[in-house]
Amino acid sequence: MLVDEFIQSRQNDWQQLTQLLDRSQKNIQQLSPDEVKTMGRLYRAATSDLAVVQRDYAHHRVTIYLNQLVARAHSIVYRSEPLAFDRFIRFATTGFPQVYRETLPFTLIAAAMFIIPAIIAGLSTAWHPELSRWLLPEMAQEMVETIERGELWTDIPIEERPYASSFIMRNNIQVAFLAFGSGILAGVVTLWIMIFNGLLLGGITGLTAYYGLGFDLWTFVIGHGVIELSVIFMAGGAGLMLGWALINPGLRRRRDALTIAAGKAVKLVIGCVPLLILAGTIEGFISPAEGIPWPVKWAIGLGSGLLLYGYFFLAGRQQATPTTRSDLSTPSSD
Repeated sequence: MLVDEFIQSRQNDWQQLTQLLDRSQKNIQQLSPDEVKTMGRLYRAATSDLAVVQRDYAHHRVTIYLNQLVARAHSIVYRSEPLAFDRFIRFATTGFPQVYRETLPFTLIAAAMFIIPAIIAGLSTAWHPELSRWLLPEMAQEMVETIERGELWTDIPIEERPYASSFIMRNNIQVAFLAFGSGILAGVVTLWIMIFNGLLLGGITGLTAYYGLGFDLWTFVIGHGVIELSVIFMAGGAGLMLGWALINPGLRRRRDALTIAAGKAVKLVIGCVPLLILAGTIEGFISPAEGIPWPVKWAIGLGSGLLLYGYFFLAGRQQATPTTRSDLSTPSSD
């Protein structure tokens, strides 16, 4: 068959498919059930036509036309479900807490890699403050000098708090994503991030305790700190999960193990973002507010922690099916 004859015999179907695609471009629900079936049939026929022209008329312009038509139809037929509000609700109420519990061992390891160095650094600088000169990184030496003068750096002017809150949110999100993304390097960099930040927080805490500023520091930190540290532990756990999938894929291929781990880790990190925004808002507006008494700040921090972990461990659990009397009865012997 000549190419012109082939085009003449098939172009009506191509035009009909194009019209259906035009109508379904924004929302396929605009088509009736019969039109959806027709579009599927025409799409499969166009795919077959494309294979024919690639074999017999590879250099003809009809090949380009059909390739574009099939690609467009494929993107509409196989496009993913649009993001809907109910999907966000399901993720927030069920998906996120479930994946948190599923990946909890990695989160606990990340927390241990943060807390243990923090305790060691805190005890060291509380007993021997001169150790802070070599135990803490160079970026923290200015804070050390401020503490040695009996001052803190936590007073944020009211007019600067919106900008400070925005900066804090962005910085915390960057740290969380860095801890997560570094897991692709077998988790080594993720471990270093956890240890580094643990040494920093613990060393500063011990030094402020030595100079009598420990309570003031933690009155500032507690309001946002429970949420913020919990998120950092989760992001670190997500990174360690990626690293473990690379190191120990088990019976799966390493690529498959990494894909499965990445699917869980990404969900975990996505859920962390709104929590970091909340923590940054508290840190920017509530933590430095001098008019808020310290019991309120501590109540906000501890209360937010109770709510957060109640949500993590209780939300999204399957309801147990009630046991009936017939379920408990044993069959009688004949």
